[in-house]
Amino acid sequence: MEIKFTQDYLKELYQNGKSSSKKHRFQKDIIKRYINTIDKLRAAHKIEDLYPVKSLNYEKLSGDKKGLESVRVNDKYRIEFISSIEGKEPYTITICRIVELSNHYS
Repeated sequence: MEIKFTQDYLKELYQNGKSSSKKHRFQKDIIKRYINTIDKLRAAHKIEDLYPVKSLNYEKLSGDKKGLESVRVNDKYRIEFISSIEGKEPYTITICRIVELSNHYS
Protein backbone atom coordinates (compact mmCIF):
# COMPACT_ATOMS: atom_id res chain seq x y z
CA MET A 1 0.00 0.00 0.00
CA GLU A 2 0.99 3.57 -0.48
CA ILE A 3 1.47 5.48 2.79
CA LYS A 4 0.80 9.21 3.12
CA PHE A 5 1.07 11.43 6.18
CA THR A 6 -1.17 14.35 7.16
CA GLN A 7 1.52 15.98 9.29
CA ASP A 8 5.26 16.43 8.83
CA TYR A 9 6.16 15.04 12.26
CA LEU A 10 4.55 11.69 11.39
CA LYS A 11 6.59 11.44 8.19
CA GLU A 12 9.78 12.51 10.02
CA LEU A 13 9.23 9.87 12.70
CA TYR A 14 8.93 7.21 10.02
CA GLN A 15 11.75 8.35 7.75
CA ASN A 16 14.26 9.76 10.27
CA GLY A 17 13.34 8.03 13.54
CA LYS A 18 12.77 11.41 15.18
CA SER A 19 10.75 14.59 14.80
CA SER A 20 12.10 18.11 14.53
CA SER A 21 9.06 19.25 16.54
CA LYS A 22 9.71 19.33 20.29
CA LYS A 23 5.99 18.80 20.81
CA HIS A 24 6.14 15.37 19.17
CA ARG A 25 8.93 13.54 20.97
CA PHE A 26 8.60 9.83 21.71
CA GLN A 27 10.76 7.21 23.38
CA LYS A 28 13.05 5.25 21.06
CA ASP A 29 11.08 2.03 21.64
CA ILE A 30 7.82 3.72 20.60
CA ILE A 31 9.43 5.14 17.44
CA LYS A 32 10.86 1.71 16.57
CA ARG A 33 7.43 0.12 17.00
CA TYR A 34 5.79 2.98 15.05
CA ILE A 35 8.15 2.36 12.12
CA ASN A 36 7.54 -1.39 12.34
CA THR A 37 3.77 -0.84 12.34
CA ILE A 38 3.94 1.49 9.30
CA ASP A 39 6.05 -1.17 7.52
CA LYS A 40 3.29 -3.74 8.21
CA LEU A 41 0.70 -1.34 6.77
CA ARG A 42 2.90 -0.73 3.72
CA ALA A 43 3.31 -4.49 3.14
CA ALA A 44 -0.45 -5.12 3.09
CA HIS A 45 -2.11 -5.31 -0.31
CA LYS A 46 -5.51 -4.30 1.04
CA ILE A 47 -7.09 -3.42 4.39
CA GLU A 48 -8.43 -6.95 4.81
CA ASP A 49 -4.82 -8.16 5.05
CA LEU A 50 -4.58 -6.37 8.41
CA TYR A 51 -7.45 -8.28 10.03
CA PRO A 52 -5.56 -11.49 10.91
CA VAL A 53 -2.50 -9.68 12.32
CA LYS A 54 -3.50 -9.77 15.98
CA SER A 55 -0.66 -7.51 17.16
CA LEU A 56 -2.13 -4.67 15.07
CA ASN A 57 -5.58 -4.92 16.68
CA TYR A 58 -7.13 -3.26 13.60
CA GLU A 59 -10.44 -1.51 14.17
CA LYS A 60 -12.76 1.02 12.59
CA LEU A 61 -13.40 3.82 15.04
CA SER A 62 -16.82 5.16 15.94
CA GLY A 63 -18.40 8.15 17.63
CA ASP A 64 -16.52 11.41 17.14
CA LYS A 65 -13.77 9.45 15.32
CA LYS A 66 -16.09 7.83 12.80
CA GLY A 67 -14.36 7.50 9.43
CA LEU A 68 -10.99 6.78 11.04
CA GLU A 69 -9.37 3.40 11.46
CA SER A 70 -6.63 2.40 13.86
CA VAL A 71 -3.91 -0.12 14.56
CA ARG A 72 -1.93 -0.52 17.74
CA VAL A 73 1.72 0.43 18.05
CA ASN A 74 1.76 -1.21 21.49
CA ASP A 75 -0.57 -1.34 24.49
CA LYS A 76 -0.24 2.43 25.09
CA TYR A 77 -0.23 3.92 21.58
CA ARG A 78 -2.22 3.57 18.40
CA ILE A 79 -1.98 5.00 14.91
CA GLU A 80 -5.16 6.53 13.51
CA PHE A 81 -5.50 6.60 9.73
CA ILE A 82 -7.85 6.80 6.77
CA SER A 83 -7.74 4.15 4.07
CA SER A 84 -8.70 4.64 0.45
CA ILE A 85 -12.16 3.58 -0.63
CA GLU A 86 -12.25 -0.20 -0.72
CA GLY A 87 -12.07 -1.64 -4.20
CA LYS A 88 -10.06 1.21 -5.68
CA GLU A 89 -6.40 0.78 -6.49
CA PRO A 90 -3.80 1.72 -5.61
CA TYR A 91 -4.77 1.37 -1.99
CA THR A 92 -3.65 4.29 0.13
CA ILE A 93 -3.38 4.73 3.87
CA THR A 94 -3.17 8.28 5.16
CA ILE A 95 -1.65 8.42 8.64
CA CYS A 96 -3.46 11.08 10.68
CA ARG A 97 -1.96 10.86 14.17
CA ILE A 98 -0.32 8.73 16.83
CA VAL A 99 -2.39 8.70 20.00
CA GLU A 100 -1.40 7.81 23.55
CA LEU A 101 -4.30 5.68 24.75
CA SER A 102 -4.04 6.52 28.45
CA ASN A 103 -4.61 10.21 27.62
CA HIS A 104 -7.28 9.42 25.06
CA TYR A 105 -9.47 7.42 27.45
CA SER A 106 -8.97 9.65 30.49
